[in-house]
Amino acid sequence: MALNLNSKYSQNFFTNEELSALKPEIEAAHISLKERNGLGNDFLGWINLPFDYDKDEFERIKKAAEKIKNDTDVFIVIGIGGSYLGARAAIEFLKGSYYNSTCKDTPQVYFSGNSISGSELSDLLKICEGKRVSVNVISKSGTTTEPAVAFRVFRKYLEERYGEEEAAKRIYCTTDKARGTLKAVADQKGYETFVIPDDVGGRFSVLTAVGLLPIAVAGGDIDALMKGAADAARDYDIPDMDNNPCYQYAALRNVFYRKGKSVEILVSYQPRFTMMAEWFKQLYGESEGKENKGIFPASVTFSTDLHSMGQYIQDGTRLMFETVVNIKDNGDDIVIEEAEDNGDGLNFLAGKSMSFVNEKAFEGTILAHVDGGAPNLVITIDKADEANLGRLIYFFEKACAISGYVLKVNPFDQPGVEAYKKNMFALLGKPGYEELREELVKRISK
Repeated sequence: MALNLNSKYSQNFFTNEELSALKPEIEAAHISLKERNGLGNDFLGWINLPFDYDKDEFERIKKAAEKIKNDTDVFIVIGIGGSYLGARAAIEFLKGSYYNSTCKDTPQVYFSGNSISGSELSDLLKICEGKRVSVNVISKSGTTTEPAVAFRVFRKYLEERYGEEEAAKRIYCTTDKARGTLKAVADQKGYETFVIPDDVGGRFSVLTAVGLLPIAVAGGDIDALMKGAADAARDYDIPDMDNNPCYQYAALRNVFYRKGKSVEILVSYQPRFTMMAEWFKQLYGESEGKENKGIFPASVTFSTDLHSMGQYIQDGTRLMFETVVNIKDNGDDIVIEEAEDNGDGLNFLAGKSMSFVNEKAFEGTILAHVDGGAPNLVITIDKADEANLGRLIYFFEKACAISGYVLKVNPFDQPGVEAYKKNMFALLGKPGYEELREELVKRISK
């Protein structure tokens, strides 16, 4: 298991002096995390999480996952943002983007409560017809609109179908350890509960019960996942940027940003990585996008998006850089066979594997984009397994925290997220928002 950061495709876009100039800032950010005296220091529990997690709860997670595998066909995970993105990303990374169609000894896993679409929820209820269903609702408070609405619907569905007693055995709550609406309901109804630690924010929570229960239900080896993260935590706890690829990545991002590259495109050549890119976008978008600062996180999956976004990346405004995640071993492969008529003209590929062709697409694309003025960083991991996933998750989390401190923002809050909620509550007529509602209705009517 290893992770390699290669910056050779961006060497013409910065100088060694520019990179070295960031060393004092990187070291200062490292010390702030180590001594827990920087911005948002109440939310640094993720740093030692790969070592300091609750071992008893970890065993309960594995036990619950085994029960769910045995009595459930469809497992519904209800949550929004960090309460679902990490788990979904991990499952698709490990099991492939067709997991729900290919799984055999584990339940199908669907994610709900991440939108306010009635048709989406209705379609999911149809999927549940005739199948054994269990639910994992994930929410610190239990009052976040999207998951709370979905849980209200699914709780009623389970109670009407199974009765309250059996439904209670099929509902699992991941929430605050002591307070909040969801915790109170769980205690009253007798639902099994797992804890979202007080000092771990949602977008850093995939290695807590938030992500571990769904991953385990899908057959992921969460012991190997945590070991990979623990190895990364040790390897990346080095203040010397020259010997720490995680800190090099954080520094290079900021070098590009200071040179006008305000958009980072996370690139993968494997569809199984698409949801990991969505997790990455939340992690960096919510962490860095503050005080009119921050690199805008975007993503593409090649070669698919070379037929859409590829034109812009090649020839559009020169405000971006790319970070490519290259996975060497993705599991099963297909060898292209020779066709007798060669009607498609592809016999020159006969005998070659699709992974070989994909690799050449990667090499050709990166050279073209660099020639077009987009610097590229390449992060390479050995294979799409749990140990490498744990390392990659920790790599991105640690680099995000360091990068946020270099930007001089608090990487662990999200004050801007509340603005839309206030307006939505007011327009929906929530008590206590009457004055704001009147103001907003006037604005809309104009």
